[in-house]
Amino acid sequence: AAERVLARWRGPRHRLDDSLCLELPAVPMAGLVARLPSGKSQQRVRAKLRKLDRLGVQRHVVPPDGVDAALARLLELHRLQWAGRRVTPEHLRPRFRAHLAGAVGPMVRAGDAVVTEFRLDGEVVAVDVTLMSPQVAGGYLYGAHPRLRELRADVAVMLLDACTTHTKDGAHATLSLLRGDEPYKHHWRPEPVVNGRLLLARRRTAPL
Repeated sequence: AAERVLARWRGPRHRLDDSLCLELPAVPMAGLVARLPSGKSQQRVRAKLRKLDRLGVQRHVVPPDGVDAALARLLELHRLQWAGRRVTPEHLRPRFRAHLAGAVGPMVRAGDAVVTEFRLDGEVVAVDVTLMSPQVAGGYLYGAHPRLRELRADVAVMLLDACTTHTKDGAHATLSLLRGDEPYKHHWRPEPVVNGRLLLARRRTAPL
């Protein structure tokens, strides 16, 4: 829609490159593993998936009436996950908690987001929010208990595996790793896509 507005805009307009996103095809996990560059790297990921199974990590999609409680657990796990390290300060503030609850609940009810809980020995050890649009699905925010790291469970593989289950109906073309150029994302051989800012002005305000 924004691109169509830009194309029809009669006043001054400008496009600026913004942050980088990394994207994968929305295929089952086996398809993502097959994209890895070597048989050895494929074997490593399969071994990590088997380990998650051996540990007994179970996941379930949170129903709409459980979203608020799940988001509270997510933020607490997020705090534990980043304890002693640099964390985005906004994620620890009450206003972000209120924003998350106010936005994600309606999105889940509308089918625009999925909240997933991961349990180990009956305890919630991770919570993930995945955003869903007509063509793109992508993990937005998660919290994971340090216990998973202590058990050498690969959280990134766990989350990506869960995300692929939301796109298995074939309705989505893209599985987005969202904003950020972190090295672990490149392991999956994603396609870089640059976000853009569209600046539109009326002629009398153009100098501003």
